[in-house]
Amino acid sequence: MGGWAAYKGGMGLIVITGASGRLGGRVARRLGGAKRLMVRNAARAPEVAGAEVVVAEYRDGEAVRRGLEGAETVFMVSAAETPERVDEHRSFVDAAVRAGVQRLVYTSFMGAAPDASFTLARDHWATEEHIRGSGLDFTFLRDNLYADFLPFMVGEDGVIRGPAGDGRAAVVAQDDIADAALAVLRDPRAHSGRTYDLTGPIALSLTEVAAAITAATGRTARFHNETLPEAYASRASYGAPEWQVEAWVSTYTAIADGELEAVSTAIPDLTGHPATSLTELLKLNSTTQA
Repeated sequence: MGGWAAYKGGMGLIVITGASGRLGGRVARRLGGAKRLMVRNAARAPEVAGAEVVVAEYRDGEAVRRGLEGAETVFMVSAAETPERVDEHRSFVDAAVRAGVQRLVYTSFMGAAPDASFTLARDHWATEEHIRGSGLDFTFLRDNLYADFLPFMVGEDGVIRGPAGDGRAAVVAQDDIADAALAVLRDPRAHSGRTYDLTGPIALSLTEVAAAITAATGRTARFHNETLPEAYASRASYGAPEWQVEAWVSTYTAIADGELEAVSTAIPDLTGHPATSLTELLKLNSTTQA
């Protein structure tokens, strides 16, 4: 670990997990200073000048411990959605403690709680609780739904289906999340023990989301408010396991229950720029893809 352990600088060595993914990759490419990228597959690691790449899966505690040695701060992107995710997170956190890491910056989810409507938000709560009890310093970034993902919720027939009712979600752009993470990673001590809700500038109903997609893409989209039985029936053809179907459906019920509607100022407070609206994001994406 010689060169990394000897690094002297304002931030110390930072490890970025999930660096081959959309969020971790954004942070890896933008962050200066000494950094190490942790990925599950070295072939998928982004090319970032001066960054070391290590391979480890969260459930492999010993590989994680080796990959985190010498690190001061770790940007911990939540693992892939599986029934074992909380166990994998706990294994990762315990390995970070053994490696001598000082702090974790963890990507959680808006409204994380043991009784959250969105089933996977309960996983995030369990992970947060384990981090709190680990003795590590921490910052939690609780993301709202990714605005970038919303166009993919539109079916081939142009319909967004789900039991969301008139509920609203303050959807957030991934670039804004990355910028907020960068602000925390560049001065982690200033954000010690803090929890930030990362949202867009306005809460939207799915009817409004469909209208925004229609205006930006020219493809007509609309929202159909399903009943719970309809929601489960319309997803049955995918052959997904029960826990996953429950997660899909509960994304919409969390919106209906108002758990994703609160608008936070954390993005502008942390980054110094306004949060990106869905309309702005869709316009930007359409220009980029043109």
